[in-house]
Amino acid sequence: MTTSQDTSAAVAHFAGRLAFETDVADVHADLAAGTPFTLVDVRSQESWDQGHVPGAVHLPGGKVRLRAGQIINRDLPVVTYCWGPGCNAATKAALEFAKLGYEVKEMIGGFEYWVREGFAYDTSDGPVQPEADPLTAPAGA
Repeated sequence: MTTSQDTSAAVAHFAGRLAFETDVADVHADLAAGTPFTLVDVRSQESWDQGHVPGAVHLPGGKVRLRAGQIINRDLPVVTYCWGPGCNAATKAALEFAKLGYEVKEMIGGFEYWVREGFAYDTSDGPVQPEADPLTAPAGA
């Protein structure tokens, strides 16, 4: 790579991303620490039943504009997630929350990476503790 880069633009770009994105490890740590925020799963009912992050609120993305004000506390930051990197429903939902005046971030990696990291999740049949995927989490983590 032989191009010159405006480092101030790079700083602004990456700081901007971190201001509006978080990852599954940080969300897991914040939940464990009791950090106050609302985690919102924006996937379908079937996906929610198949598995979701413990403590998350289920609000399908298409319903955010209509129902957020009734069920999501405006005084707490919101973190949205959907299935995984190939799904932009969390981005669309985060945009709707922002338009409604909520402080919001998107959990990059989504539920897919939550499971791949080996973090526990809930299903309609009860809790599940998956093994960590060695491609995403160090062995023994």
